[in-house]
Amino acid sequence: MVFFKQNRKIQVEDILAKPLPQHIAIIMDGNGRWAQKKGLPRAAGHRAGVEALKRIVEFCGEINIPYLTVYAFSTENWKRPQEEIDTLMNLMVEYIQKEINILVKKGVRVNPIGNLEELPSFTYEYILKAATSTKNNDKLILNVALNYGGRREITRAVQNIARLVQSGEISLKQINEQLIAEHLYTKGQPDPDLMIRPSGEMRLSNFLLWQVAYTELWVTDIMWPDFKPEHLVEAIYEYQRRNRRYGGLNN
Repeated sequence: MVFFKQNRKIQVEDILAKPLPQHIAIIMDGNGRWAQKKGLPRAAGHRAGVEALKRIVEFCGEINIPYLTVYAFSTENWKRPQEEIDTLMNLMVEYIQKEINILVKKGVRVNPIGNLEELPSFTYEYILKAATSTKNNDKLILNVALNYGGRREITRAVQNIARLVQSGEISLKQINEQLIAEHLYTKGQPDPDLMIRPSGEMRLSNFLLWQVAYTELWVTDIMWPDFKPEHLVEAIYEYQRRNRRYGGLNN
């Protein structure tokens, strides 16, 4: 189910005429089901999902989206078969090896978020290498959520703030929403304006729970491997048609 569909094909020029979202978040879902529908192993779906990511990262750079956050591997994904986990980790390394020079050239900064220390050592090594190699880029900040969970992120922030209170560096009265935001993985970044959920699932899946309080959601039944820039254009076009009230009255 695509919740928004135009009778005519939306052109890139249609969205460039209005303010674009500054931060887009995407739950890259549907790789396994895409493969199963085609009679392919799930690994083929994940590989196709990487190609979709490459398309979207490139397009976001072309239309000057400053921040893109993608859900690559959740804290719950460890429950999957070990073979599938190994495939995902190997694909991450392969993507970095093949694309790192292109990412540097195009001004993309890779910013891994999540509990990275729990990743396999080779994945951890390469994701940190990507972050280091692209640290001076500022055209597009690509947050890659790896071993990420929204509840764990908030718990981590609370623990860090509690340590500051315990050490006397801050008081309880100083704890506010801004302070909590500064202890999240996305500190210093604007909250997502638009969250995209491919595959038709109607849930947040423990993704950016604090940050998406007022984010506009766009859901489509298109599986992530089939997601193309034209679908992102459609999502942005719908986003631009909405009235973001943030709890207030209509403008």
